[in-house]
Amino acid sequence: MNDTAVSVREARSQDRDAWLALRSALWPGAAEEHREEITRYFEAREATRVGFVCVAEAEEGDLVGFAEVSIRSFAEGCTFPPVAYLEGWYVAPVWRKQGVGRALVLAAEAWGRARGCREFASDTEAENEVSRLAHRALGFDDLGAIRCFRKVL
Repeated sequence: MNDTAVSVREARSQDRDAWLALRSALWPGAAEEHREEITRYFEAREATRVGFVCVAEAEEGDLVGFAEVSIRSFAEGCTFPPVAYLEGWYVAPVWRKQGVGRALVLAAEAWGRARGCREFASDTEAENEVSRLAHRALGFDDLGAIRCFRKVL
């Protein structure tokens, strides 16, 4: 448990390296792709699917979590477009179960609500029980597992 306070704020350009490290912890093996997406976010936000990124910052200035949110015209189980969509959500393991994830999600919800969204959606891998439980604890309805398909044309 940490005794240090955490604040949530919008990501800033100087957060690039710390955000990259957190993103790489959530989605390993794609550091260069992450770096490019982070650059697009700050330099040409309209060219990226992510519309808002908030970070959790500990008192000493370290970033300990992030949430990436977009606006989608459709999301499984939602009926009122547009839909705020939690594209990525991560809290460093030592900071979990201390309200950091909740604070990030609340900031993401507020951003979506301010843009006219009435629903907030997310997804996770079917086998990610930690994420499923975290989503449920924050009031998300579990819509079950879906199997997605695609075909190259």
